[in-house]
Formats: sequence, structure tokens, C-alpha cells
Amino acid sequence: MRYVISSDSTCDLSAQQVREHNISIKPLIVNMGDKSYRDGVNITPQMIYDYVAKEGTLCTTSAIPVGEYEEYFALLGKDADAVIHICLGSGFSSCYQNACIAAGEFNNVYVVDSRNLSTGQGHVVLEACRLAQTEADPKVLCEKLAEFAGRVDASFLLDRLDYMVKGGRCSMVKALGANLLRLKPCIEVVDNKMVIGKKYRGSYQKSIETYVRDRLGETENLQKHEIFITHTKVEEGIVDTVRNAVNECCDFAHIYETVAGGTITCHCGESTLGILYVRKG
Repeated sequence: MRYVISSDSTCDLSAQQVREHNISIKPLIVNMGDKSYRDGVNITPQMIYDYVAKEGTLCTTSAIPVGEYEEYFALLGKDADAVIHICLGSGFSSCYQNACIAAGEFNNVYVVDSRNLSTGQGHVVLEACRLAQTEADPKVLCEKLAEFAGRVDASFLLDRLDYMVKGGRCSMVKALGANLLRLKPCIEVVDNKMVIGKKYRGSYQKSIETYVRDRLGETENLQKHEIFITHTKVEEGIVDTVRNAVNECCDFAHIYETVAGGTITCHCGESTLGILYVRKG
């Protein structure tokens, strides 16, 4: 069985991982004023930060239209027995719905709801690459991915709330209170949507270290093959602090660091970092 594994750009895998696993990436649309760009192609996170700082308004993102998915799947399917496309979670975007409509035009395209975003989605993509090596039935492969997606644990700790405020995800009053109390909210992905979890108080470096220890407190329930440290622009030393805390908590075979792409950056801004891993079945 010749598979092509594909994903929306929101999976936030590194360029090296994309190359090594021969993953096809379909970029989402990032809107900056009256201009539109392609995530990971002709826009960078720094361009987004600069625009927000200058204009005082956020960039926005758009789902991939059905027609674009149709063209994309037609191209990928030419040299494959089956195309497996892992979408940004259906709770966050209409990408999944649009991809399913487009896939209906083909008999060899299968769409998987990652139920996640960023490298939570990336975990599902890498699992698809592994399963493609041994699983000959694409329907069974997708069933296994659906089960796997439910075991991904994704969360992020935010230092600044201005992007959330501008994006309508956090009221100004709540943000002001959080800033005065030096609170850092943990955003968790639960049941295909984002919810606010524990709030941490103090410096970001201290809070991020405590956050890691809280998330990895029960290591017996974790798959220890790999974990992602995924972040937007953070101060020097933060990632090292997180990596050290991860190593102290759990002996993962692989610790991958990736930088969030344009889509994720648009919604959370600078100084956002998360650890993303998988629980045992």
C-alpha cells in the first residue's frame, strides 16, 4: 500500500521532521490587513508580531476552502493508493468539514480529525507515518488514528494576554485582573476545544517550571516515546528550563522542540509555550 501522509500547516512539525517523514503540508491562510498569506510559505511569526505592534490589531486566519482541498487531494492521489490527511481539530476550524467534503470526490482520500492543534496534531501525523509502514488497510489505519488522537495531551502556558483580548477570547477586565495578580493561565485542549485550566502566579520562568511538573506528575500513564516542547517567541533560557524540568520528571526517548507557525501565533502571541505528549491506552 502506497500511502501519502498529509496535514494542515497547523501541525507545527519542524521542517526536518516534514522532510524525514515525507509529509505533505497544506498551509492555512493568514490575513494581515487586506493581504492574505500562506502559513509557513510567505509569512513568518515575526511578521505577525511586527504587524500587531504597529497596527494594534490582530492578524486573522482562514480555513482552507473546499476547492483548494480538491485540487490538493487530486495532486497527491496521483501517485498514491491512499492519501491520509490529518486536519486541524474540527472544534477549532471548518478545515475538517471542508476537507471531508473535498475527499468525497475521491475514492482514495481519507480525512482524520486530529481533535487537536499545533504539535498535538503533530503527534497524530507522526503516528500516521508509523502506522503507514505496517497497516495495509487505510480504513483501519484511520480508526487507529482516531483512538490515538483521544490520548494526546496538549496544553500551553501564556505569559501575555493581549492577543487573547484582541481576539475576543478574554475580556479586558479579566486580563487586567490577571496581569495585576501576575497570573499565567494554562490553556488546555479538552474534547476538541480550548478551556482555561490552572492559573499560575509569579514570573513566567517560575510558572513554566511548575506547569511542567504539574503536567508530568503521573508519569506511569504516559507514553515515553516522545514529547514536544512547542512555543512562540520566548525569552532566552525558557526552553532550557522546560527541557531540564521534563528530563527531571520523565525519561522520554525523544524531546522535540518546535516553533509555532503563523496560524497558532495569530491567536496566542509571544511568550506562549506548551508541552504535548501522549497518554497510554
